[in-house]
Amino acid sequence: MGQAASLPCTGGKCYVTQLYEWFRKFINECPSGLITLHEFQRHFCNGTVGSESAAYAEQIFRTLDNNGDGVVDFREYVMAISMLIEGSAVEKLRWSFKLYDKDRDGAITKEEMLEIMQAVYKMSVAGALTTPNPLTAEECTDRIFVRLDKDNNAIISVEEFIEGALSDDWIREMLECDPRTVKVERPPRRDTALGAHG
Repeated sequence: MGQAASLPCTGGKCYVTQLYEWFRKFINECPSGLITLHEFQRHFCNGTVGSESAAYAEQIFRTLDNNGDGVVDFREYVMAISMLIEGSAVEKLRWSFKLYDKDRDGAITKEEMLEIMQAVYKMSVAGALTTPNPLTAEECTDRIFVRLDKDNNAIISVEEFIEGALSDDWIREMLECDPRTVKVERPPRRDTALGAHG
């Protein structure tokens, strides 16, 4: 008889358990199995730092919406979560590239990167989500462009993005998307938030 397959575990939780938790959250929050941009922003912003994260939430939503139909279905959602949890470094970076490539033309301009960096900075500062970065969003964007735009054509191709991030830990950390940032969270209920004094 063959050996039992072992399930990959990260952070002490098995991959299947993590996927089940994501599935349960999605179905609880979106019983239709679909989520619109407005719903995603509402859940995302309430799960993070409020309106400071709206721009980032919108770009994550557009990246999740593979077919561009204006809704994210459970399949699109779980495929992205699955890849962000268990995907290879190249797969994660390819997904992150789509996050930064706002106009989906296959290249990232400095303006596109700066827009996402500013949204991430606003969200991080407002929620004290990370240790403060000594660089501003503009300085960070400039530094990334200097390191990644190898042919100096003022855009970063997917190849430059992946190769540069794989060879530079700082850049990779700055550019990879954390799966915890794409979770759907229910806003706190008013009656329980107010307590007995409401």
